[in-house]
Amino acid sequence: MTIPFLPVRGSRSLFNTMAALTLLGTLGTAHAALFKDPQLESLQDAAKYSELEQLAQTRLRLNPGDAESSAALSLALTFVDTSDAKRLEAGARQARLCVEQHALVAACHVAAAQNLGMQMLNMGMAKAMRSAGTLKETWIRALELDPGSFTARVQLAKLYVTLPGMMGGSISKAKDLEAAVRSSQPETARIIRVFIAAEDKKWAEMESELLALKPAKDGAMRSEVREASQQLAKVYLKDSEDLAKARSLYERLQRDQPTSAIGFYGMSRVCAAQGQTDETIRYLERARALSDADDYPIDHRLGDAYLAKGDKVQARAAYERFLASKRANPANLDSARKSLNQIN
Repeated sequence: MTIPFLPVRGSRSLFNTMAALTLLGTLGTAHAALFKDPQLESLQDAAKYSELEQLAQTRLRLNPGDAESSAALSLALTFVDTSDAKRLEAGARQARLCVEQHALVAACHVAAAQNLGMQMLNMGMAKAMRSAGTLKETWIRALELDPGSFTARVQLAKLYVTLPGMMGGSISKAKDLEAAVRSSQPETARIIRVFIAAEDKKWAEMESELLALKPAKDGAMRSEVREASQQLAKVYLKDSEDLAKARSLYERLQRDQPTSAIGFYGMSRVCAAQGQTDETIRYLERARALSDADDYPIDHRLGDAYLAKGDKVQARAAYERFLASKRANPANLDSARKSLNQIN
C-alpha cells in the first residue's frame, strides 16, 4: 500500500490525523522474529498468509494450547484478505482468545494490535480515534513482554510520532524507545530515527539515516524501508522539487528489494513527472508483474499513461482492471471512473 507522508503534529488537521491513525494497521505486516518456531516465522515473514493459516489450524487441532499457532492464526485471518470484514472479525476473535489463554505471550498482543489497526481502516473517524488508545496500550504490552521485538518497538514509536499530544502522542517517548536500543539494536534505532526526522520535516537528516541502513533480509525491516523511502520520495516528487533524489531512492529500492513493486511503481511516477510516457508504462508494466502489485494503484496509473499516449484500448483495459480489484484504493476510484467514462 502507498503510505502518505504524515504531516507535522502541530498543524495536522483532524482528517490527516485520522488517515495517519488508520494506516498504522497496514504498516509492518511482517514481523522480525515474532515466532520462535521456524516454520511459522518463515511464512509470516514472507507474508504467505494462506499457508500460515493452514499450518496454524493444523497445529491447533493437534494442540489447542499452542500459543504461537494461536497468534499465527489471528495474523493469517487478518491479512489473507484485508478487504473481507468477516475475516477481520474472525482475526479479532482469535486474537482475543489468544490473549485470554496466553496473556504473557507477546505474539498474541502483536496479533491483537495488528488486527485492531486493520479494523480501524473500516471504522468511522470518531470510533477509530477512540480506538487509538487501545492500540497504543496493546503495543506497549507487547513490548513489555518482549523488549527485543522489532515490530512492537517500531510500531509503538511510529504511533507516538503520529498521534497528537492530546491523544497520547509524544516525540520524547519515541526518542526514548530509540535510545533504549541504540547500542543493542542499532538498525532498529536508526529506522525509528528515520520516522522521527520525517515528523520534524528534517528531510536531509531523514535521507542520511535511511541511506545508512544496511539492506535487510527480514520482511519487517524491508517493509519499514519501503514505507520511509516512499514518504521521502513523495516530498521530492511534490511540485517536481527534486526528481533526481526521488529517482535515486526508487533505484535503491529496485536494487535492494527487486521482488517488490514499489521501486518500479515509484520510478514510473518520476518518469510521469518528466513527461516520459513510454518509460512510465515500462516501469508500471514491470511493477504490475510483482507479487505486491495490488498494494499500489498501478492499473489506474497505467490507464492514465496509455490515455496520454492515445491508446484508448489499453487505457480502458487498465481502468477496468483497477475498478474490478477488491483492493483498489478508494482514493483513486473516482478518478479512474471519470477517466473510463470519458473513454466510453
